[in-house]
Amino acid sequence: MYGSRGAMFGSGVGSKRQRMMQSNPYNLAVGTGAASFPPYGGFPVVRLRGLPFNCADVDIFKFFTGLDIVDVLLVSKNGKSSGEAFVVFAGPMQVEIALQRDRQNMGRRYVEVFRCYKQDYYNAVAAEEEGAYEVHVSPPPAGPSRAKSFSEKEKLEYTEVLKMRGLPYSANKHQIIEFFSGYKVVEGRVHVVCRPDGKATGEAFVEFETAAEARRAMAKDKMSIGPRYVELFPTTREEARRAESRSRQ
Repeated sequence: MYGSRGAMFGSGVGSKRQRMMQSNPYNLAVGTGAASFPPYGGFPVVRLRGLPFNCADVDIFKFFTGLDIVDVLLVSKNGKSSGEAFVVFAGPMQVEIALQRDRQNMGRRYVEVFRCYKQDYYNAVAAEEEGAYEVHVSPPPAGPSRAKSFSEKEKLEYTEVLKMRGLPYSANKHQIIEFFSGYKVVEGRVHVVCRPDGKATGEAFVEFETAAEARRAMAKDKMSIGPRYVELFPTTREEARRAESRSRQ
């Protein structure tokens, strides 16, 4: 049981415009922001990240087995899968259950599930209509730089340190240094973040010789290590030291 519209989306039936209108369970005014609900917790949508690039609607219905899905919007960029999707559920309580599946696996990849704004979903639908995904999505509440676009990242203050996010759990320091081949990495200052039980979190901190070099290395943002694309964020030495300290506890 994949949800009330599983068969429809599995077969790709229905226009994109109908999808946007029919997936508006609270009759929110598209494009106007009119709503009587707060951005999080009212409109029942989540964003997925880290999907296999061959992911189809039916895979998402299986991932959320037992939940009532109203709409699935797989995001593409330049005609290729971006590894991201938006999923609209029948109600807010279903979102709470869906969030518990954060970092569960779909095939060999773990999938991140997090809250997003209703307008992010509407923007993605509108962009799909135009044939290009150029949406600047809003950050989820637990990580202010988690979903910033590259242009937004460029405006941030840089230090010598970048944070990597979305790494394969098997990634090691050597692979990270290879990833930044051509950039001046301080080899002794590459830290792969682990939980207290020793398991990798999918994050790492990398220090470069200068802040300018760290900014230059942002050209590697959204490039892949193995099967996963990696996001890069400017950060501070203090955050890197805290993460290293937590890994040792």
